[in-house]
Order: sequence, then C-alpha cells, then structure tokens
Amino acid sequence: MSADELSYVHGTSDVPLLGNTIGEQLRASVARFGEREALVVAHQGVRLTYRELWDATTRLGKARMARGIARGDRVGMWSPNRFEWLVAQYATARIGAVLVNVNPAYRAAELEYALRQSGQVMLLHAKGFRTTDYGEILGRVRGRCPTLAQVFELESQWEELHATAGETSDPALAAREASLTFDDPINIQYTSGTTGSPKGATLSHHNILNNGYMLARIMGYSEQDRVCVPVPFYHCFGMVMGNLASMATGACVVVPAEAFDPGATLEVIQAERCTSLYGVPTMFIGQLAHPDFDGFDLSSLRTGCMAGSPCPVEVMKQVVDRMNMKDVTIAYGMTETSPVSTQTRTDDSLDKRVGTVGRVHPHVEVKIIDPETGVTVPRGVRGELCTRGYSVMLGYWSDPEATAGAIDAGRWMHTGDLATMDAEGYVNITGRIKDMIIRGGENIYPREVEEYLYRHPDVEDAQVIGVPSEKYGEEVMAWVKTVGGTSLTEDALVAFCKGNIATFKIPRYWKICDEFPMTVTGKIQKFKMRDISIEELGLGAVAAEETA
Repeated sequence: MSADELSYVHGTSDVPLLGNTIGEQLRASVARFGEREALVVAHQGVRLTYRELWDATTRLGKARMARGIARGDRVGMWSPNRFEWLVAQYATARIGAVLVNVNPAYRAAELEYALRQSGQVMLLHAKGFRTTDYGEILGRVRGRCPTLAQVFELESQWEELHATAGETSDPALAAREASLTFDDPINIQYTSGTTGSPKGATLSHHNILNNGYMLARIMGYSEQDRVCVPVPFYHCFGMVMGNLASMATGACVVVPAEAFDPGATLEVIQAERCTSLYGVPTMFIGQLAHPDFDGFDLSSLRTGCMAGSPCPVEVMKQVVDRMNMKDVTIAYGMTETSPVSTQTRTDDSLDKRVGTVGRVHPHVEVKIIDPETGVTVPRGVRGELCTRGYSVMLGYWSDPEATAGAIDAGRWMHTGDLATMDAEGYVNITGRIKDMIIRGGENIYPREVEEYLYRHPDVEDAQVIGVPSEKYGEEVMAWVKTVGGTSLTEDALVAFCKGNIATFKIPRYWKICDEFPMTVTGKIQKFKMRDISIEELGLGAVAAEETA
C-alpha cells in the first residue's frame, strides 16, 4: 500500500512558527496596533487598547514580582470571564510564572485538588460565580493547601494586589522577561476526564501561542477583526483560540458576559459589529433558538469557530445561512494539543465544512491507527486519531505515569477519539473509544444515531449513551431536547427511526428533557447522563454486575 493510501498527513505550510514568548509577541502587537482596541468586556464596561493592555500587564507583572513570584511558580486564576482574567494571563506569561486555570464550576474537593496538585503559591479569584461563594469554599480548603501563601479577591483586592508594583523596577522586569524561553511551561489546564482525578496538561509559550496564531491565520484574522468570545477563558477555547489568536494578529477580543448567555451574545455581536464568533454546538443551538433571534443584526459576522464537541450537520447549515457566518470553520482538538489539530478552511465546500472537522493544522502531523495493533489504517477505515508536533503538551503536571499513557515513545498523542480520513485528508470524528456501545456484540457509535435524530424537525438536540442490560450487555438510550418545548413522544421517535436505521441502533430507552448535564465549557457529560439514567431506570443492580 502506498503512503498516500494510509491515514497519515502532515501540515506543510509556508507560514513559519513564531519563535517568541507570549510576552514578546504581545510587545510586537503593541508596537503595530498600540492605539487599536484589544479588549472589550461588555458586562464590566471595560475597553482597553493594546497599549493600555500592555501597561496593565506591566503593572500586574511588577506587583507579582515584588510579592515574590519567581519564574516557574504556579499562580491560579479562579474566575468566570472578566478583564482581570486576560490581564493576569499576559502578566503571568511576561514574568515566567505558570498560570493555572481553575474551573469556575469547581467546588471544595475539586479546588483543593487543583491547588495542591499544582502547588499554587498565589490564587486570584472572583467573589463567586452564579450561586457559588468562592470565599466560603476557599475558607474550607485553604488550611489544607500548604503552598498557597497569597490569595486576592478580584472585586475587593485588585488594587491591593497592585500596591507593590512600584517596588519592582523596569530593568528588573526586563531582565526577567529576557531570561525566558518559548519552551518554558507557562500554563496548566486541568482536563475534565470522565473517570479519576483531573490531569494537569502542561503547555508552553510555543504550544499555545502558535496554535492560536495558526488558527487565526486560517480564519484570515487582521487588526480589522472583532472576535466575540462567549466561551470561558479558563479553557483553551477562550484563552488560546480567543485571546492569543486575536493578540497575535491585532484583532479585538469582545466578551459578552461572565458566562454564556444567548441573548447577551447576540446583543454584543450587533452592538460591537463583531466579525467572528466562537462557541460549542450547544451555544449556537441556544442562539438560534432565542425567541428574538430574527430581530438581531448579525450582518457584520463573516467567520468564527465551532469546536469542543461534534456539530450536528443541520446546526452548521443554519449557522451559515441564518447567522451570516459564510466562512465559519470547524476545529477539532484537545487540551493536551493546545488545542487544535485539524480545522476546516474558509474556502472548503459546504459539504466538507458541515461533514468533517477539516484537515491537519499547519506544522502538525495526524495519523489514524488500529487501537489494538497501533498500525496506521488505510484511508476510510475507522481507528484512533493520534497527533504529533509543536502543539503536543509538555506532559501532565507531576504525573509521569499518566503522561506515558497518553504520549507514546514517538511523541504521538493518543486522543482516544475514533475517526476516519478520506482520500483528500479530511477527518471525520465518529466517536470516543470509550463511548462506543456494544449491544449483543454489535458496535454502535452514538454519533451516528445522534446525527439521524437531528433530522427530526422537532428535535433541537440529542445525545445517545449506553446503559447496562442483563440480556445484551448494553442498550441504547437517547436524551432528547425538543424545539421550543414542542410535544414529542417516545412512540413518535421510535416510528421515525424504524426502517431508517438498523433495528439494533434504535434506542431502547428515551428521555425527553429540557437540558443535559454539561461542563462550564458546554461539553456534554455523558457519564453523568449514564449515572442519572441508571438510577431512573432502576438498573443499578445490572450496572453493579461484574463483566469480563
């Protein structure tokens, strides 16, 4: 078999990788775009030019140095989207500290784990998020976190934090910046695994700056673009694909709210004349379903990025047609790969843009292997997607065993995602290895069933999971959200499936619901759906049975 018949591609490019640290790149952008807006945070009423952003990061960087923050020290940020988050992101990078992204949804046990596992010495935190009081949670766990010496609340202690800035000289800051290299670890992001404790993906300047830059180049960003970022900063989607992609090309980041709100997002797009919009599929579904959707002027939009989970084909078509996002792209990746490995291009055909996750990113390699043998499979054959290149993380923080389990001896990152690659190199994600349902010996991929259910005119969203079965090992179950709360029965859904998909793929159980369990980033938590379903269906005894 010739090489071009195998599922392996590498992203050749005439655009070189950046050899800068994040601070050096920000300095270059300030020199080029100093008086242009860099950041608009609608809910805080904040507007910063590139020069004002630079000055804010200088002040915070000096204050942290005066408070003893050394190169390599871990500094946490526990907050929803605020201007302080982005300032802290760049200030941390400029002094060589490692920013630890703390999920805004964390509660006591999760916060304590992140603080202790990364050895954080300073934590900046919001007063709270939604109904959660961060100060109360911190009060319960701080005594068990021996490295955590300094804590500052953004709302009440932001100025107090900066009080020491004058104690660090300009030459001292410049010397610190000059000592950094682009391969230094600069960021820890905890992955939300379905089992076990989260693992801290450790990323370098080189990892995340270049990934954001390459994504921006593919979408054609320039200083004229205004990028609406309703996705959270604590996640790669916000801080890399949003913040760093914009900074590297002179675009402006526009933040609608602390957390995703469909109405606030639509309002900001209209008011700020945004040209690009980010989101996971559930966010776009939420905006399209907004009762006042047709009243918003979205004519300024031209591009954007949809990522985080597979996008239903019908949703993608509506985003192109109804949201004016003719050049919208789909991106695929994972936190451990900074995050993007493949992306559709703005000039791809609609079929490629709605039916695949695109082609390999510049300077990245992708292959699809047989999960059992490790052998690269032919084009069109399903297997596990692996990626290699500048974007692969340095490793999991203080966890060499987990690192070795994810990155093999050849530096290939094993994603755990099932995929196919066509003759032109376009990749299609077909499911997770662990998500696959095995019913009586038949392999069922939830994505395939979900895509079919999306065709029903009254189905807004659908998620398919496997639940335990004494007879078959597993049975198929579908959770379904209806359009505008329309009435839809299980019998009607079964009738819709009969004769159109194989009988063994038709869900045995159905749950008509208003919402799905989700992470803060909008990712569906299928393991929680499974736990809820097992309890509601009375399948606890079956689930507890040991299997081979």
